[in-house]
Amino acid sequence: MASDDSATGPRPLDPDEIEAARPTLPLWEWGDGVIRRSVEAPSFPAAIDFVRRVAEVAERRDHHPDIDIRWRTVTLALSTHSAGGLTVLDLESAREYDSLAPGPSV
Repeated sequence: MASDDSATGPRPLDPDEIEAARPTLPLWEWGDGVIRRSVEAPSFPAAIDFVRRVAEVAERRDHHPDIDIRWRTVTLALSTHSAGGLTVLDLESAREYDSLAPGPSV
């Protein structure tokens, strides 16, 4: 898996690493250097609470997703812009966000 060099940041995953990671994150859509997942919460307040919990993780990791909120549906998109694509940071964050998800994916 991609290494994290603290002086330069993580390197982008190569195509083989991406293919190996896909089965480990089955709820995420993969494409063009981004992974994306939508989560449907039972209510709008629950969706906002999910976003709050995602924000806490993002701040702790210093790695922030793009977030789109549409009523009860929250869509997260991950990419390491400074690396020009997916890195180990995105995969680790996605796994943690999966553990926070309040309901079924859409």
